[in-house]
Amino acid sequence: MIDTHCHIDDPQYAEELAAFLADQQANGVEAILVPGVDKTSVKDVLEVCDKYPQYLFPALGLHPENVKEDWQEQLQVLKAAVDARMHQLPTVNRQLSTANCQLSTVNSNLIAIGEIGLDYHWDTTFKEQQHEALREQMRWAEQYDLPVMIHSRDATEDTLNILREFPTVKGVMHCFSGSHEVAKQVVDMGYYLGIGGVLTFKNCKLAEHLVGIPLERLVLETDAPYMAPVPHRGKRNESKWMWHVAERLAEVYQCSVEHVNKVTTANAKALFVINL
Repeated sequence: MIDTHCHIDDPQYAEELAAFLADQQANGVEAILVPGVDKTSVKDVLEVCDKYPQYLFPALGLHPENVKEDWQEQLQVLKAAVDARMHQLPTVNRQLSTANCQLSTVNSNLIAIGEIGLDYHWDTTFKEQQHEALREQMRWAEQYDLPVMIHSRDATEDTLNILREFPTVKGVMHCFSGSHEVAKQVVDMGYYLGIGGVLTFKNCKLAEHLVGIPLERLVLETDAPYMAPVPHRGKRNESKWMWHVAERLAEVYQCSVEHVNKVTTANAKALFVINL
């Protein structure tokens, strides 16, 4: 399995990170993608990914909830970090072995722009600024031919309209929980749906909304440390618990869990251009 969205730079993991990652790897997690959320997360995301190259892969972006009065300054800092990262040599060869994780090369480039998008759930004070921030970061994705990790909450129509302005950019709709109609629009645009713990929640309608959506358009994710699946709901999430999500998807698609993992892993590798 590949966890396509995990905030492993969260302080909750810091003290036991090496052992935690070794446990995830031992339980079938082949790689973890680590999105940024603002300018202060740049250092932590890049440092942790460089410490565990070829297992942790970085993305940088400004989360819509962090679009405030200083949004332009935030974008300036993030763009400088993106430029610096993308102008490095593709890889720096070195051998590492940490906590039983066999690691071979430093992935110096970013694998995505994210986590970016629109969020109207708590506050719409900076609604227009969110639009501009999203458009600006979509331009970065265009510039560097990178996929995007899209956060959309109570803002579906506006999010899709802005994404349509950038037809050459592809990515994943993170933590998807929308309707079948929205799912179809997203995949028709060439995007993938990020499926996580929500799928396992009681009374969740997502399973029926996925009917008719090809498994080839889905990727697994956690949004850890948040959104732990049943039967771990309420706990700090772990990448290895994606297995519960895969089991539920196997029921939806009437196939084996192994097939779900094989297809979604191939999808993640193709979208984010990850060579393992």
